Amino acid sequence: MAIDKVVSASITDSAVTDAKLSFNANQFRNLIINGDMNISQRGTSFTGLTNGTPQYTLDRYKFSESGSMTSVYTYSQETDVPTGQGFAKSLKIQNTTAGSGHNVIETIQYIEAQNCQYLKFGTSNAESLTLSFWVKCTETGTGNIALYNLDSTRMIAKNYTISSANTWEKITLTFPGDTSGTINNDNGAGLAVFIPIAAAGSYNTGTPGSWQAYSNGLRGAGMTIDLSNNTSDNIYITGMQLEAGTSASDFEFLPYDVNLERCLRYYELLASGDNQVLFNAFYYTATEIRTVYHPQVSMRANPTLDQTSGTDYYRFIRDAANDKFDDFTLDISSPTAVEFFNSTDMSGVQGESGWCRTDVAASYIALDAEL
Repeated sequence: MAIDKVVSASITDSAVTDAKLSFNANQFRNLIINGDMNISQRGTSFTGLTNGTPQYTLDRYKFSESGSMTSVYTYSQETDVPTGQGFAKSLKIQNTTAGSGHNVIETIQYIEAQNCQYLKFGTSNAESLTLSFWVKCTETGTGNIALYNLDSTRMIAKNYTISSANTWEKITLTFPGDTSGTINNDNGAGLAVFIPIAAAGSYNTGTPGSWQAYSNGLRGAGMTIDLSNNTSDNIYITGMQLEAGTSASDFEFLPYDVNLERCLRYYELLASGDNQVLFNAFYYTATEIRTVYHPQVSMRANPTLDQTSGTDYYRFIRDAANDKFDDFTLDISSPTAVEFFNSTDMSGVQGESGWCRTDVAASYIALDAEL
C-alpha cells in the first residue's frame, strides 16, 4: 500500500548511515592539513637541509633539528605512493650527506589550537586520538611519533614498527586523551605532531605510552631507525590522518581547491618565476609606489613578507615605461589585507597608476602566517 510521507518510525536506526546522507557529520575530521601531500606552494624540492636550516617544505610540514648535525637532507614531493589507495603524492626525505652530531631530526606539523577544542583536553572527557599514515623506508626497525600539547607543555610518544624495507606499510597508532593538559582557544599552536627520522643520546631515552611533562627524551623515544648514517637512507610518507576516536577511518580525501584553501590560511604564494603578474599599484609620491593586496582567504594572523630580493627582481609597468626595482616592503598587515611599497628605486609621476610583475626567474613573493 502506498504512503504519502515517511516519518522517523518508518526507518530503523541502522538504516541511516553517513554514507546515505548528503551531509557527512565527520567531514574535516582530519586534524592534519595536507595529509595527502598534494599541496606544495614553495616548490617540489628542498635541498641542503641541515644544521641551522629549519624551514617549511611541502605545505604545513616543517623540517626541524636539534643539536649540531652534519648530515644533510633533501625533502621532495614525489609520485611514489601505495598502490590502490587513492594517493597521488608523497613526501620523500632523502639523506644526501651522511653525518652525526644531531640530537633529533624530524618533521613537524603544528595544529591550530582553536581547531582542537572538541578534543576536550584537560577534562575527564578528553578524546582519544588515532594517527594513521603510510610509510616506506629503506630501514626496518622501530620508529616513533610524538604529540606535543604546547599550551600545557605535555607530550606523549608511541612507537611503530617498519617490518619490510622499501615497502609501503600502513601504520595506526592510538593515543589516549590528555585529561590534565588544556589547550587554549586561540589561533596559536595547540598540538604538534613530531615525526623523527633520527634521535640520539638523551633524545632517545623517554618512555612512550602516556601523557607526561615534556621531555627531550620523548622526541625519539625507543627509536632504532636512524636515517643519518648513509646517503642511501630515505623515507616516504603519505596519508597522514589524526582524528578523534580509537580507530582509524579511511583517509579523508578533500577536493584540491578545499585542500589548498586550508593551506592558504597559513601561507600564500603570490608569484614565483619571471614575468608573473602581481597586482595594481600607483605612485603615492614621485619616488614611491604603493599597493594593497587582499589574501585569497583570511590568514591565521597578520602575515609577514617572504620574498627574494635582488637587482631588478620586480618591475612597475606604467604607460610605455618600466620601472625596475629590487624588492617590496610590507607596511601594514592584517589577516585580510596587506599594503606594500617601494621607495628606494622609483622615479615617476605622483598619482600615475600601473601594475607590478616579477622580472627574473628567481623572483618569489609570498605571505607567511605559519605557526
